[in-house]
Amino acid sequence: MPIHQGLLPREGFCADVVVRLIRQTALNPALILPLVLLARLTKKGQDLSILHPSAAQNLKTLLYLGLARWASGWLSEKTRNNWSDDKYDWEREIVLVTGGAGGIGGRVVNLFSEMGVKVVVLDVQPMSFNTSANVHYYQCDLRAPENVEAVAEKIRAEVGHPTVVINIAGVARGKTILESQPSDIRFTFDVNAFAPFWTAKTFLPNMVENNHGMIVTLTSYASWLTIPNLVDYGASKAAALAFHEGLTAELATRYNAPKVRTVIVHPGPTNTALFKGYYQNTDFLMPPLAPETVADAVVKQVLTGRSGTVIIPGTGSILAALRMQPDWYAIPVRAKAQSYMRNFSGRQVIEDVDASYEKDGRKKDAADNAGESTVLLPNNHMTNVIAYRDMFSEKKRTRTRGYLQNSGPEVPKPELTDALYSMKDSTLLVTSG
Repeated sequence: MPIHQGLLPREGFCADVVVRLIRQTALNPALILPLVLLARLTKKGQDLSILHPSAAQNLKTLLYLGLARWASGWLSEKTRNNWSDDKYDWEREIVLVTGGAGGIGGRVVNLFSEMGVKVVVLDVQPMSFNTSANVHYYQCDLRAPENVEAVAEKIRAEVGHPTVVINIAGVARGKTILESQPSDIRFTFDVNAFAPFWTAKTFLPNMVENNHGMIVTLTSYASWLTIPNLVDYGASKAAALAFHEGLTAELATRYNAPKVRTVIVHPGPTNTALFKGYYQNTDFLMPPLAPETVADAVVKQVLTGRSGTVIIPGTGSILAALRMQPDWYAIPVRAKAQSYMRNFSGRQVIEDVDASYEKDGRKKDAADNAGESTVLLPNNHMTNVIAYRDMFSEKKRTRTRGYLQNSGPEVPKPELTDALYSMKDSTLLVTSG
């Protein structure tokens, strides 16, 4: 399926459509400048300006705003690309996509494949769709840098040096800070924040040597707005944003590779299995996106051969300014978002986050029937874990000296730690209902 080219996005009529229309008309100097000139240089225009002075002034204001916006965009585009040009030959480029076995990454893989571009897929999951001969799949657990380096040797020998690396692989656990175990947090950061470092350290040197290539990082609105039950996810995406910004600076100032491009993509909530149950009730302002919409935006930007910042839907750009707002405004905004994750049941690709994964992408001694949202726990510690969760679901709460104190059973921390980390005993399968 080709890239969507309709007047309306897949998500239908929304605020982003209105904003784009305003930018292409009222804030478009190419349309407003002729009107201003007609009003100033023709007899009819001068007469109308006298009769409608406020309208004439408004036209000038729109022209100035449009020119300022155009100049800012032009300067930003040139600065992002270090005032340099480069050409991409898509018959020779090699695009590597992490998390390309399905979802957004799978759509990106399909689009490039349909264009005849050579694609390499790195994913811990097997491919979820049929591919053409120009798609090369390699199973890889991105959490460990040695795994990435080992598979890179095969890629270089069998396919060649990737010239475009697109970091799409991502995970979300959907737990509060106190519910999250250290393994949950490490897992989230390993995939969302650290994996882009490992792919860059592995594939960037060849790009720097040739002063040609591109690193694409997929973040999220969560890199700007951190909400309850997504704190680790938001922190990891903020780290990925910092990775992109720092890499952009290092390419120009440390590696003398100004033509190596960097792209950052900030999508809003997306209708994928990863975020099943997420609901923010702002469908007109920021509608949930189809995976294809995000993938189309990624591919469009990559095909330009230019560095860029992609925000979809564009109305989400207002969230970038949230940290600049006073606390009386910003704190309630984050608190109000607590309802978004109330019914979260996102698919967990990897259930046992402490496991080492074999070539079929699953731990050898894990239960074969462990499905979505399944947690493996030792049965001799189940009572303590259930008590711990009940403690935080108890409705009766009291406030003591400004802190929220739950009235529920105390669970010794050592026992809780053992429950989540000791996988030596027999296990029970506890699935979400």
